[in-house]
Amino acid sequence: MIQVKRVDEIDDRIGEFINREFTVFAEESGVVLNFDEFCFVAEDNGQLLGAITGRAYYNEVHIGDLIIGKDNRKSGIGSQLVKAVENAYSGKGYEKITLTTFGFQAPGFYKKLGYETEFVRVDKDPKLSKYFFAKPLEA
Repeated sequence: MIQVKRVDEIDDRIGEFINREFTVFAEESGVVLNFDEFCFVAEDNGQLLGAITGRAYYNEVHIGDLIIGKDNRKSGIGSQLVKAVENAYSGKGYEKITLTTFGFQAPGFYKKLGYETEFVRVDKDPKLSKYFFAKPLEA
């Protein structure tokens, strides 16, 4: 009998299954997977100030999370972390960087960095409107 259950951690068995099947499906579809997970951090004397995470796959790099500690916001660390991702993936066969952010988070920040709004899913609470951004990468 099939059981569907929530797991709190992805263990090696689940991770290997996901990676294998993700890769097989891409190959069967004639698509180059080009998969790479990333995490860049900003530290000062061992103190974590910020982090950016995401995945690169197919023809794009997707930023999942950009988190800057409360005491270090508006210090340029966020821009440095985004730039680190752009530099790491430029010239590696990816066409663009994509991301989403909510209205209360950072739409203006990403626009300032040259990201273009592809779509806004408007919510009745503007703070919860979701912004979809993209920026071309250099080949």
